[in-house]
Amino acid sequence: MTNLVQPERQASFANRLVWLVRLALAGLIATPTFVGLVALSGMRNQYADLLAQFTAPALFATVGLGLFLVFVKQRRWAAAAVVPAALLLIAVGPQWYPTASRPEAGADTIRLYSANLWVRNRDLDAIAASIRQADADVVMLIELGDATAPHLDALVGDYPHRIASPRIHRPNGAVRSVIASRYPLTALPRPAGVEAVGARAATPLGALNLVSIHLTRPWPFEESWGQISQTMALDEMLEGLNGPVVVAGDFNSVSTARIGKQVQRDIGLRPAPGFPGTWPAAVPSALAITIDQIYASPDLAFVSRRLGRPTGSDHRPVVVEITRAAD
Repeated sequence: MTNLVQPERQASFANRLVWLVRLALAGLIATPTFVGLVALSGMRNQYADLLAQFTAPALFATVGLGLFLVFVKQRRWAAAAVVPAALLLIAVGPQWYPTASRPEAGADTIRLYSANLWVRNRDLDAIAASIRQADADVVMLIELGDATAPHLDALVGDYPHRIASPRIHRPNGAVRSVIASRYPLTALPRPAGVEAVGARAATPLGALNLVSIHLTRPWPFEESWGQISQTMALDEMLEGLNGPVVVAGDFNSVSTARIGKQVQRDIGLRPAPGFPGTWPAAVPSALAITIDQIYASPDLAFVSRRLGRPTGSDHRPVVVEITRAAD
């Protein structure tokens, strides 16, 4: 039977296909390389900041790509994937293993639970179960919407001391922020221009300043200056306070991106370890990004950090144990 396709055309098509595959592989290697280089550059540009949020997912995607290339026996390309993986690992390292204070031996510890409940969340059973399982001494909640706010007693009934922010109107629904505690609380002045509530708690560690906060979304969802100005407002709020400080909530930024660095550089707070991630809750937490943070002043030390039970929100809650830092 006569072959209607000329061998020359077959060879030409095969060569083009090979080059297309190579071009695609080069793009798959170049993209995470670029993300890693941008994250390591320290640029405060809004575009660089957006890329820096996704170093952890980019790392796991690159590792997965490398393993796939090994499986299909593309060892040279698999070796090339080691470069972006190494860059991303260096970039994400300070997020997972941040500078930490050393715990004071024998000092008391307290447990804090922080959660973005999502304004439209109506799953009261999930929220209550998550808070109960954490068995925290202090519960810090943001995005408490109109569907859940009337049931606050059912959610934090074991916590006799509570301070809440006023009802704040937003386009997607009104919200409140709440601090509930087993220890007596005294309200702190609220910062202007940011969703936050603050309290001074009388704890076994001594007087502890607590702030539950929710920063706006980053560019391009909101204007670039928004997060920066709100972090400056937080700085002003904390300037006049004496004693240890814990700030928890949704920063809409990982600790190694622009806002996380601003919190550490300008306010002097240190983040809890950022692995596994907290958002979005629909993906495995190892692949998520940690925008729900707990920061503490250097005179406090993190003993542990874990994710709490899901609440029905698109964010996972964070549970930490803290103590005094060694001198």
